[in-house]
Amino acid sequence: MRKIDLSNFQVATSGTARDINRRIVLNLIRKHQPVSRADLSRRSGLQRSTVSAIAEQLIAQRWVMEGALGNAPRGRKPTFLHLNGQRAGIIGVNIRPVETSIALAGLDMQFLSQLSMPTGSEPSRFVAELCRKLTEMIKAHPKIIFEGIGVAVPGRVDLTLQKLVFAPNLGWTGLDLKTPLESATQLPVELENAANVCALAELWSGRHGEDVRQLIALTVSEGIGVGMILNGQLFRGPTGLAGEFGHVTIREDGPLCRCGNRGCWEVWASNTAAIRYYSDSASHCNLPASAPRFEDILRLAEQGDRKAGKALDQMAHYLGLGIAMLVTGLAPDVLVLFGEFTQAWARMEPIIREVLKSRQSTRAATLIMPTDPSTQPRLRGTIALVMQKHFGVPTIA
Repeated sequence: MRKIDLSNFQVATSGTARDINRRIVLNLIRKHQPVSRADLSRRSGLQRSTVSAIAEQLIAQRWVMEGALGNAPRGRKPTFLHLNGQRAGIIGVNIRPVETSIALAGLDMQFLSQLSMPTGSEPSRFVAELCRKLTEMIKAHPKIIFEGIGVAVPGRVDLTLQKLVFAPNLGWTGLDLKTPLESATQLPVELENAANVCALAELWSGRHGEDVRQLIALTVSEGIGVGMILNGQLFRGPTGLAGEFGHVTIREDGPLCRCGNRGCWEVWASNTAAIRYYSDSASHCNLPASAPRFEDILRLAEQGDRKAGKALDQMAHYLGLGIAMLVTGLAPDVLVLFGEFTQAWARMEPIIREVLKSRQSTRAATLIMPTDPSTQPRLRGTIALVMQKHFGVPTIA
């Protein structure tokens, strides 16, 4: 049961049922397109006249388009409906410590344009350059009606202040990204933690059944993040700080973490940890003069370099320890893994599962599955972040 929050509620009005029905039809079109009005009526349980009225409204508002005619054994041939992917443009921004990616997508979540820029260490200079890049992208597409901007950050955003308040791998605290971006672009901006947007990307991907209500997104990069879909809703906690499992201590004698703690999960199991393992053991003869990158370690391990392979094996062991914690504590339906390390999944999976077998005793039937980094789930999640205000459940009670 979901309790009504009597300190923060919105009462139902005469338009509430219409709004809910509209969103149901819009989501059914998105999931089953191309789809006929009759099929929408069967799937939704709404009367055909109600579905037709909603469809006409969505067509008039350019959310939906009519397409090809279907076949029918008798009577009128049905006209199939599908989303108008060009109805609106959504900009997604994925901020990482080294590089920031920017993409423009339509309602079909297909990328129309992409670019990248250095993130840098000076936040004010970065924000100014990001504003410039965004305004240039908007001006380059004058025929597109822009719906908003979604931004993924490697840290936590305070839900009330809408500021970046915890981002140890960036080293920025109290940064206001929302105000300058909205001022520069005249578009609404949604900020969210990177692991949370990955969870949203999975929720919107359509590859999980409707019965999947508990989903955990584990992002592994410079640090470790966890996004949680609980009872079908993104869980942020009262202030937006929920999910920082990467900063839970798993060994007290561990290295100092950027957060100030010692032995955090991410200092043992992140890309940064694998680089440290390799650097501590390798002669670097196979690497450029600069510090090794995680991509270098993946490449060397693939080529048979024993020290690079051992670094990935150590990383996999500690990933297994943390995953066992998540499965034991949360028992999700699905745990989805994000990050470049999934390119070495064939090597790392057996180690992770062996640790799970020895450390996870509740026998939770959690499906663990990696994602392909080339699908750019963080950017897709930033698009979903903006789309959900039209496709998600309206706020009542």
